[in-house]
Amino acid sequence: MQLKGKAAVVTGSTSGIGLGIARALAAQGASVMLNGFGDAAEIEQLRAGLSSEHNVKVAFNPADMSKGNEVAGLIAAAEAELGSVDILVNNAGIQFVAPIESFPAERWDAIIAINLTSCFHSISAALPAMRKRGWGRIINIASAHGLVASAQKSAYVAAKHGVVGLTKSVALETATTAITCNAICPGWVLTPLVQKQIDAIAAREGISLAQAQSKLLAEKQPSLAFATPEDIGAIAVFLTSNAAAQIRGTTISVDGGWTAQ
Repeated sequence: MQLKGKAAVVTGSTSGIGLGIARALAAQGASVMLNGFGDAAEIEQLRAGLSSEHNVKVAFNPADMSKGNEVAGLIAAAEAELGSVDILVNNAGIQFVAPIESFPAERWDAIIAINLTSCFHSISAALPAMRKRGWGRIINIASAHGLVASAQKSAYVAAKHGVVGLTKSVALETATTAITCNAICPGWVLTPLVQKQIDAIAAREGISLAQAQSKLLAEKQPSLAFATPEDIGAIAVFLTSNAAAQIRGTTISVDGGWTAQ
């Protein structure tokens, strides 16, 4: 229980990678502020179950990550309800796929706001109290697309490259403190976001979901296997540890060899 007495905010944590990270942090004794969209009753069941399973305080805040004032409000609510924000995990993200000349401007704006600008708002809100307490861990969930590009994903690629750059800048600004900032760059992780892409391939090409899944992996991920939310959660826990105190401003790829090509 290396995180007993610490409190974490994990954005976009009602499913997928974010939920995997929230579970991993709670299992190490951290209290957790969940955030995301979904059915209220299902989220409450999730919150209560996580709290009961790990005997930690778990709260929920429905802040819209596209709105800076709500992101700041999320951090303030976590400080009030959990007592501190020692660990900040910026995970919330959305995706849209289209050629750039037909990419809807409103989708570009939404992706940049949620995937990148929300990280700025949450870090700027959480960092002063981390400095005051003399300890903190900021973990940004970027992507293999924060390091390399794919066609028809201009907004997502731009946002995730921005997250990697932001990570480096924050790491330099906190370099002489006990606060670290790093990015995890997953490749294909089987989450609801990725499942939508699998569904789209199957529908477009008239193939089965299993065939679409294999096709998706073969295009990018040499291991031909998905990473899991639990894998990402374990790496997030490592980044909070004393062993990771001098890991600063870097990216950790969990991509089955995607960016090694």
